[in-house]
Amino acid sequence: MKLLDRYLVRNLLEPFLICFFGFLALWLVFDLAGNLRDFIDARASFKQIGYFYLTQFPQIIVICLPTGLLLALIFCLSRMSRSNELISMLTAGVSVGRILVPFVLIGLLLTGVLVWLNYEAAPHAEAIKKEALEQITRGKKAGRTELLEGYLFRERQQDRTWFIKRFRLASGSLEHVHIMQHGPDGAIVTKWYAKRAVFDARLRRWSLERGMQVDFNANGDVEKRTDFQNGVQHMDGWKETPWRIASAQSEPQNLSIPELHDYLRFNGDFPEVQLAPFRAYLHHRWALPFQALVVVFLGAPLAIVFSRRGVIGGVAAAIFLYAALILATYFFLALGKGWRISALVSAWVPNTFFFLIGLVLLYFRSTNRDLPSFSFRRK
Repeated sequence: MKLLDRYLVRNLLEPFLICFFGFLALWLVFDLAGNLRDFIDARASFKQIGYFYLTQFPQIIVICLPTGLLLALIFCLSRMSRSNELISMLTAGVSVGRILVPFVLIGLLLTGVLVWLNYEAAPHAEAIKKEALEQITRGKKAGRTELLEGYLFRERQQDRTWFIKRFRLASGSLEHVHIMQHGPDGAIVTKWYAKRAVFDARLRRWSLERGMQVDFNANGDVEKRTDFQNGVQHMDGWKETPWRIASAQSEPQNLSIPELHDYLRFNGDFPEVQLAPFRAYLHHRWALPFQALVVVFLGAPLAIVFSRRGVIGGVAAAIFLYAALILATYFFLALGKGWRISALVSAWVPNTFFFLIGLVLLYFRSTNRDLPSFSFRRK
């Protein structure tokens, strides 16, 4: 790394850390103030509270990091502009594009970090928050021990219907299971009754414990009964998994990228309007982290100014554009969830549009042209 790059990175790093950890501290204070009474009433330990907030950090980082980067970039470049450091660099033959190279690389690095967090950890944060808070207030150990009762699931690819009296998601244990196999005409061909059903992920096999199998003929009459009250019946070739069964009631905003892929793969026979929110969130998961790169191209050209009035206007314009980017992101996401536009368009159009705006602003700044301005006063 050259001396110039080290100097620019060092100038950006300090305000970025201050802004980023400042946002995290503000969020922590406000959230703790809202939940403190529940923690005290439940006599929650520091370990439980620590786990509760540790699970929330990935989601908060995804939200705060681009904002912190934008504010740090504006502060860094506007300060260097006021002290005439940028003018000295430009006079020495260093182009605006060359000055921004380390900032663009930092944006790419932070985008990679956000992709990693948004792949799985951040999407689960909201669901874990609700479960952990409920368990803390009930005096239980924090963790994912959600229980489903009276749960009905339809496997459309293999024409099976499951009724589960009790489903413990943490262990994948199904208790008091009633499974119906349907024929091509929809009639029931076979029924299984089991006190417990366990899935072996390694063998991809279901084991039905202490139950009975009933076969029916074409007229719907009982043809055969097979008891396994004191044994186990193994079922191979079934595509269902505990997660596949539980995902039927999942909300798309709480699913990770692999889970969204699995949901769309296993539920491809659903109507498109029902799958639209899952497709929209799948593309949104990939697109959202790239805002860390977009803000570099939005903030840098507006922060490189050569007058005090220009600094104020540049800061205001950068914040306005970033707010518009956030608004457009969730507006287009809502359109994608409602099947108004395709999921690909809903996720990537806001980033692409504001990235192009940033390139235009960078072109004006690198060619020493005045940035576009809008004024209603007559000259």
